[in-house]
Amino acid sequence: MIDIKYIRENPDVVRASQSGRGEDPGIVDRLLAADDLRRAAIIEFESLRAEQNIFSKTVGAAKGEERAALLEQGKTLSAQVKAADARRAEAEVVSQDLALLLSNVLDPATPIGGEEDFVVIEHVGTPRDFSADGFEPRDHVELGKLLGAIDTERGAKVAGSRSYYLIGVGALLEFALVNYAISSAVRAGFTPVIPPVLVNPAAMQGTGFLGQAAENVYHLEEDDVYLVGTSEVPLAAFHMDEVLNAEKLPLRYAGYSTCFRREAGTYGKDTRGIIRVHQFDKVEMFSFCHPDQAVAEHQRILQWEKEFLNSMEIPFRVLDIASGDLGSSANRKFDCEAWIPTQGTYREVTSTSNCTQFQSRRLNIRMKDGQVTSYVATLNGTAVAIPRMIVAILENHQNADGTVNVPVALQPFLGTTRFELV
Repeated sequence: MIDIKYIRENPDVVRASQSGRGEDPGIVDRLLAADDLRRAAIIEFESLRAEQNIFSKTVGAAKGEERAALLEQGKTLSAQVKAADARRAEAEVVSQDLALLLSNVLDPATPIGGEEDFVVIEHVGTPRDFSADGFEPRDHVELGKLLGAIDTERGAKVAGSRSYYLIGVGALLEFALVNYAISSAVRAGFTPVIPPVLVNPAAMQGTGFLGQAAENVYHLEEDDVYLVGTSEVPLAAFHMDEVLNAEKLPLRYAGYSTCFRREAGTYGKDTRGIIRVHQFDKVEMFSFCHPDQAVAEHQRILQWEKEFLNSMEIPFRVLDIASGDLGSSANRKFDCEAWIPTQGTYREVTSTSNCTQFQSRRLNIRMKDGQVTSYVATLNGTAVAIPRMIVAILENHQNADGTVNVPVALQPFLGTTRFELV
């Protein structure tokens, strides 16, 4: 949520941000009009209530017929106060609902445009030349079968399309990736967390996932809870309605959880294998920090993501994501995309977003710095999304016979240097 004072003072900036995202700038004007009505309703209510308080003292001092007449007059005034309070409450709701429709204000450095208008910041590593190695690379589905690591047919039989089993070395590879990601995060100062994956509407709405992302969210209507698409949601809500000590910031958490996504609107995309699935596990980094430190913290999270990918010995590129492809909470986002040999392209495997104070205002997470209380900044970043990292490892480190070399960083967790055929 954006500070209403900021919107009043910078309406053109917020309108331009909405337009840059491809969203409705007219919401700004409707919100400002609703805010005027809200403030007028508050003034009216408080004025009538003050009048009522003064009137009550007059009634208390009156006697006889005068008191009876004043009591009748008091009933009328009381009804006016009640009606004014109802108008104030309604104006608050209208104003709040409109405020929730606005996305975060874009960072001025964010590229403007749609999904394909990202800016490539850097390339790291060189894609492997398989022709020089004398063989055509197999994709992760074929490799997964040869290694007894991935079973999508039984996954579809049991759970439907975009479902899968990780078996044997596939399951062991997930555990190795999680352990390596968590141990790396702990060294960087993150506290490991296993959060709930069922959350209430306040947590989901507070993090901004009931807006443009709602179509991809699983909602259990009978219980009115949501399955999270990322542990960003329970991590962000961890300090909901709390006041944090500014001296202890940043507070960094690394959450391991299963994630659930409908993948609505993506039918026909990446249907083969485990690149785009309904359920997967992930380690997510999350930081609560002073707003003045948010930009620097964003770069730190990006650096940790790059270090992880480097340790997997996989070529990747870093993107500055364009405005129209940002989630509503983010004012800037960087993606790291790993090279996928059989597709001849890069695929997103990690991302990190600076959400400034947008989520903390919704979740009411503040910090106290001396005598000053204000909202914290929140940032998130993927340490590792398991399926896509498995895809990248299998395809980039395969051998001609179908075996796969294990990245050096994972060998202590797996006790082997190579995955053999079953």
